Amino acid sequence: MWAYESVFYQIYPIGFCGAPRVNDGVTVPRIRKVSDWAEHIASLGCNAVYFSPIFESDSHGYDTRDFRKVDCRLGTNEDFAAVCKTLHEHGIKVVLDGVFNHVGRGFWAFKDVQEKKWDSPYKDWFHISFDGNSNYNDGFWYEGWEGHFELVKLNLRHPDVQHHIFECIRQWKDEFGIDGLRLDVAYCLDKDFIRALRGFCDSLSPDFFLVGELLHGDYNQFVGDGMLHSCTNYECYKGLYSSMNSFNLFEITHSLLRQFGPENWTLYKGKHLLSFVDNHDVTRVASILQNPAHLPLIYALLFGMPGIPCIYYGSEWGAEGKKQDGDDALRPSFEQPIVNDLTARITAMAKAHRESRALCYGGFKQLVLTNKQCIWERETDGERVLVAVNIDEQPYHAHFDARCGRAVDLITGEMHDFGGGSELPPYSAYFWKCER
Repeated sequence: MWAYESVFYQIYPIGFCGAPRVNDGVTVPRIRKVSDWAEHIASLGCNAVYFSPIFESDSHGYDTRDFRKVDCRLGTNEDFAAVCKTLHEHGIKVVLDGVFNHVGRGFWAFKDVQEKKWDSPYKDWFHISFDGNSNYNDGFWYEGWEGHFELVKLNLRHPDVQHHIFECIRQWKDEFGIDGLRLDVAYCLDKDFIRALRGFCDSLSPDFFLVGELLHGDYNQFVGDGMLHSCTNYECYKGLYSSMNSFNLFEITHSLLRQFGPENWTLYKGKHLLSFVDNHDVTRVASILQNPAHLPLIYALLFGMPGIPCIYYGSEWGAEGKKQDGDDALRPSFEQPIVNDLTARITAMAKAHRESRALCYGGFKQLVLTNKQCIWERETDGERVLVAVNIDEQPYHAHFDARCGRAVDLITGEMHDFGGGSELPPYSAYFWKCER
């Protein structure tokens, strides 16, 4: 699966393109801005873009009106097809947000139910009772997503609903050449629907990638043969930044050992979860880390841990944004990409990750662990890489059995000699590829 050897770049299109927050009905080809960023995304070392919602919606994109039409605020289907063509020409795969659990109140089939009530052929597409009423005085009650009644829950067990969704995916594949889907609130989706979706997508293309948004619980219930290929590793998201802020690298290391460690009971060995330090729903990492010197180091952990790394647009140069300031603060429009020292370091680490079988597929072991230093071993057939990070302002001298004499740092290309111990300067990170 191509995604297991990829670095993702996430774009929230409505924010990225500076579109109005509420659908104004005016068609403007703002999505073409992504084409202007294709070179930046590729030069960063990212070879897949995950787009948050792009289809016609009431406001933020997760309240879909029509799965078959790109949101007019972003342009036309032809505009987005041109963007996908440009990305593919730069060697970048395209993954769309599949928002299948719910739709907006403006969804065409729901509007038919509002108009015709029980005479609508679409009334069973939703979870509706004509014995009650909604907050909006529709004359019927319906199930919303987690108490948000602007988001109308779909009945994914209805064969016509499944057929409609699958035909829309087929259209996206034909029209845009998409390479996969990220399933919104996958933890809410009916598992039989996920199995049917996987079977359908496999029939479109055997390497069509499915990644689900999962928070907590047992990821194995959703990820595996006949189900999703991957899911978001929210379990390790908090550990990445709080290990830095509390000077406690035990937290993230023990979380990773629990998930991927060498013992045969570990939870997700052999699976490739989507890892991230921030996204469109959480405070940006530059705003949550207390020490700016830790910013490149948290990315070293991200690229060094098992999983598929994902970068959120703007964070590669240290853009800030706090969740408490509202969604708009997390999803701004930048005029153009910025390149700085952080971008350069992320570029080097992304390249190292993609080109290393050990970093893409290797197991996970802890060799050295203190509050402020860690050395992890990532090993697969024929390659062994040691991920060494020092988050302290003081240098650290590590004495351990590296099982080799010399190594090359995949980030800088410099040679390292393990003789007499290994010096880790303040705020440093290395990916040492050991000699065989």
